[in-house]
Amino acid sequence: MNYFAHAFEFLDRSASPMFLAGLAVPDWLNVVDRKIKARSKSARSLLNSGELSDDESHLAQGVIQHHADDDWFHQGQAFNEMCLEFTVELRDLLQPDPGFRPSFLGHILVELLLDDFLIHENPGVIDKYYAVMESVDEWAVEQGVSRIAGKPAVNLNWFIGRFRVIRFLLDYRDNEKLLGRLNQIMQRVKLLPLPHTLFGFFDSARDRVSNRADELYFSPLATIRQNEKDSRA
Repeated sequence: MNYFAHAFEFLDRSASPMFLAGLAVPDWLNVVDRKIKARSKSARSLLNSGELSDDESHLAQGVIQHHADDDWFHQGQAFNEMCLEFTVELRDLLQPDPGFRPSFLGHILVELLLDDFLIHENPGVIDKYYAVMESVDEWAVEQGVSRIAGKPAVNLNWFIGRFRVIRFLLDYRDNEKLLGRLNQIMQRVKLLPLPHTLFGFFDSARDRVSNRADELYFSPLATIRQNEKDSRA
């Protein structure tokens, strides 16, 4: 999952801003410093210690929820079918490419284009998401993440500020901007840049993710949350 898919179902539940920030923390760290990890085990240990403030507890709960939702999403049949489908097509479109760029791109495109679908099928909700993020104390997030990670999350506060200003989640609908965002990711993971010739593929991939959004997200999400309710009953 990407940022918005992680947060989407919680935006109507009056979830705390720090919980919603926790949902984004692992993805933020992938940009800020991939060597810093906010893991569920560490977050849960701190929660159980009883030493966290309310805000820190909400942050840790968000981190745990992020990883739990990634687990079920990445195991889904529709997700894995679409990743394979996109990878095969991208191998042809990006020839010659003996590396793992097609499979990496196939994976992240499903996630980014699911965010795009959720944003545009639910007008106004993305504004609510960013409004909540505006209320987050970025320094408190950095300090809390540093505790969870066991090392200083340097520059996380700066990136949260940029995340709120740039609003790059809105770029996924436009092929030129999407390509620019993808090439930023390619640069971070030291893969070759992507060409403009992928625009036609982006259009097709966007339609296919939209057509399978229920299989990718809504149906498994409903099942997971119902099982969670039953286990607490």
